[in-house]
Amino acid sequence: MEISILGSGSWSTAIAYLLSENHDVLLYARNPEDAKYINDNHKNKKYLKDFDLPTNIKATSNIKDLFKNRFIINGIPTQSIRSVIKQFKPYFSEDNIFVNLSKGLELETHNRISQIVKQELGEDTHYAILSGPSHAEEVIRKMPTAVVSACEDINLAKEIQLIFTNDWFRVYSSTDVIGVELGGAIKNTLAFGIGMLDGLGYGDNTKAAVITRGINEMNRLLIEFDANPNTLNGLAGVGDLIVTSTSLNSRNYRTGLLIGQGLSMQDAISEINMVVEGIPTTKALNQLAKNHKLDLPITSEIYKILYENKNPNDSVASLMGRSLKSEF
Repeated sequence: MEISILGSGSWSTAIAYLLSENHDVLLYARNPEDAKYINDNHKNKKYLKDFDLPTNIKATSNIKDLFKNRFIINGIPTQSIRSVIKQFKPYFSEDNIFVNLSKGLELETHNRISQIVKQELGEDTHYAILSGPSHAEEVIRKMPTAVVSACEDINLAKEIQLIFTNDWFRVYSSTDVIGVELGGAIKNTLAFGIGMLDGLGYGDNTKAAVITRGINEMNRLLIEFDANPNTLNGLAGVGDLIVTSTSLNSRNYRTGLLIGQGLSMQDAISEINMVVEGIPTTKALNQLAKNHKLDLPITSEIYKILYENKNPNDSVASLMGRSLKSEF
């Protein structure tokens, strides 16, 4: 079977490498020169460039080519997904299955990615998400990794589970699309905040407090949108939060770290030189919380730091000075 992948960034490249063990892969690179380089040199010169790609990974810059295959794996960043779907919509058929790898909420609408996909392609579109604690840099090195495949159709979730699973990549199945998507969104915001704490020089006590109370905010969000509370304790919840908030491989953590060390938001993004999903997601999440009258104090303070130029130390003081209450 040949599988199509939308995008040629680091995560798309790592997933292509993973899938190539058992399947042929067609990778979409927007720039024709990038596609030619991959085909000629079996490397991605922009991302994970030190790794050789198997010869059964081919690249194309013609988006139409992808839709001859049943599975369309999306690695396009969240804020670009709607515009890219509009480009390929004429070629997408009812036989195609959209498997999403990206995390976050759309900035303008506050929509989850499944909502964007179904608004643009139709409510009957086959949609699934693959999410969990998984750095591209470790997956391509074949380090043992576990993630979750979520789809409202459990049989399709299990089919995707089988397609992706191998000796070093283990996939669990779920039907809780909403919980997996929301967990993957808010953990980026929290990881960003934890990176800032490290940049500011706070210690382990502070970090543990923010992680724990951040999990509480994740729980409130999932409950509000009728997700399965068990998802919070799984790979797309606590699992993804752990890996994203404790590693320099995390773009969100590193960006927060740089801002905590004194860089401006724009300078930090330039230093990372890749899409940092947590920044627009924080804005969308903050507005979503307001619309639903949800109390997410950590998320709110991270938003104020990013978008209202609040001093991070003042945000710590605001959180510590909140009125006392029972933990649960």
